[in-house]
Parts: sequence; structure tokens; C-alpha cells
Amino acid sequence: MQTQPGQTQPGVRRPQRADARRNFDALIAAARDAFAEHGSGASLEEIARRAGVGIGTLYRNFPTRRDLFDAVYTDEIEALCRAAGDVADLPPWDALALWLRRFVGYLATKRAIYEEINRDSEMIRGARESMYRAADALLTRAQEAGLARTDVSSDDLLRMISGLTAGGYVDDAQRERVLTVALDGIRGR
Repeated sequence: MQTQPGQTQPGVRRPQRADARRNFDALIAAARDAFAEHGSGASLEEIARRAGVGIGTLYRNFPTRRDLFDAVYTDEIEALCRAAGDVADLPPWDALALWLRRFVGYLATKRAIYEEINRDSEMIRGARESMYRAADALLTRAQEAGLARTDVSSDDLLRMISGLTAGGYVDDAQRERVLTVALDGIRGR
């Protein structure tokens, strides 16, 4: 079963009413921040408080903790795919590099909840496939323009960036320098 944008899995859907949609989106944003800060054990009560809603509203939208993990993961993938579209009109190398910097931000959330999501679910597999299609389109465009090495696949690229961001850094500036060195390594010769 393929999920639609805004539908995390059967039974968990983005509400139609504007106020309910705002609450749903606020819960996703609060959960993403809480998971990035405190890992998968972040308090659901704290997430509801950050979102400005009651715990009942959280459970009405996300009946289980796993529903919330999956919704945050799916929201991050959807944002990555939108970001690929947003940068598509930039010069090929700039588009790829900017999108990869956004990918680094996604990785922080993914690491916080990775053990909690059902990686074998159709929803997660579909989300991952969408992310790879977005990366592949940007990389292929840069390769066709002669700006990225042709012996690198999108899988190679995403694994490399994932590995680089797994380590701890002194600060954001150091992480950015390491990312820049990695990107220089995939530039076309």
C-alpha cells in the first residue's frame, strides 16, 4: 500500500481542518526538535507542551509513539524532496551542494529516531525511495554538466555524507569544513 503525502501510515493522516492541521504540524515540528535534542526517549508530554497542545491532542493525532516517529521521519523525507524541487532551478553544482546541506539536517533527526521506526514498512521504504530519486536527479544533473564525478552514484554520495555527519564535531564550522572537503572530492575533474 502506497501512502500519500501527509499520510504517515493507515490511521494517521494530516487533518483537513485548518486548526487541527496547525496542531498536527506543530506536533511534528516539536517532536523533530525534541528527538534531535534528547533522542527517541524524549518525553511526549514535553513534545505536546512545545507544540502548545494538550497530551490528548498528541494521542488523538498519533495513537502510538511509533506513529509519531514514523510521522516525523516521513515529514523529514517530504521536506527533503520539496527542497530538491526548490533548488532545481539553481546551477547544477549549487543545487546539489545546497540540497546535501539540507540532507545533513535531516540526518540529525533520523539518527535520533532510527531505532524506533519500522524500517521494513512500505511507508518507510517508499519515503526512502523518494529521497533517493531526489538525490539522483540532482546528482545526474551535476554529472551531465561535467560538475560532478560520473563514477559516483547517489547511493555512494548519501552514504558518504551520512558517514561524515555521524562523527562528533567541535562546532558547526568544523562540520561545514568537513562537508566542503567531501564535496570537493566529488567535483568533476
